[in-house]
Amino acid sequence: MPSYKGLHSQIQSNNRRSILLLIGFPSVIIGAIWLTLFFLNDMHWDAPAEDAFIKVLPIALGAIALWFLIAFTFHSKMIQYAVNSKPLERKENMRVYNLVENLCMSVGMKMPKVYIMETEALNAFASGINDKTYAVTLTRGIINKLDDAELEGVIAHELAHIRNKDVRLLIVSIIFVGIVGFIMNVAFRSVLWGGGGNRRKQDGRLMLIILLVSALAYLLTIIFRFALSRKREYLADAGAAEMTKRPEALASALRKISGNSTVDDVKSDDVKSMFIENNPKEKKSAAVGISGIFATHPPIEKRISFLEKL
Repeated sequence: MPSYKGLHSQIQSNNRRSILLLIGFPSVIIGAIWLTLFFLNDMHWDAPAEDAFIKVLPIALGAIALWFLIAFTFHSKMIQYAVNSKPLERKENMRVYNLVENLCMSVGMKMPKVYIMETEALNAFASGINDKTYAVTLTRGIINKLDDAELEGVIAHELAHIRNKDVRLLIVSIIFVGIVGFIMNVAFRSVLWGGGGNRRKQDGRLMLIILLVSALAYLLTIIFRFALSRKREYLADAGAAEMTKRPEALASALRKISGNSTVDDVKSDDVKSMFIENNPKEKKSAAVGISGIFATHPPIEKRISFLEKL
């Protein structure tokens, strides 16, 4: 957990670390391509690793760029489908709209879209990559069960994610993990259903190498993504405290959210990682050791303690 050294110094520190983590994603993919070609060259494959790498890299980068274009174009609709959310109309809940508008006016940002999930769980998340797609999604439970100060703290937390471009970074990280995961899935199926024959055995060895390398790359991208997510939660908590001037209100909201955040029927674990809380089984025990590496969020007790020191 970062110590509070002033909001702007914390923002700079977290942004530097996040940039390093984000650079790690394409580096892992490029490294995985090189490692695969290196092993193939060691098996006396047709082309030397260097020549093959020069030929394959532009194709791989082109495929990644196409994947990004599709994901960026349709990410909002995919997220709405994953959580079964709908637009929250102004006339339906003026209380929420007033809180969002007042916070946006206080920091001079454009008001994002507001969505609602019909569940009694207490959760929320921000999404989007630009002003046209930025959105804050709240559950019915969090709207009904938090008082105005607590709900304002939660909304400010999500607006801080948007202001700090966290949502864009997290969506990029999700896309990278998806690319590597797709390659690993294809390789796994190819190895599983591969047949006999010399050519098939040769192809089988190829797919086995791709499977092993992509599995390693997938593990690294998952660790990068989770580390990125954890760091941005602290930053958003601090940003919310700066906006509302009431860190104790967000701390109180997190206490109510803890243990009551599980949203059923969410169709994507990637979207769950964007929630304000994604440790539903964790109440008073901190994530430690290896399990902490694979946590999308810091332990909620540490976040509350951090807010109480502001």
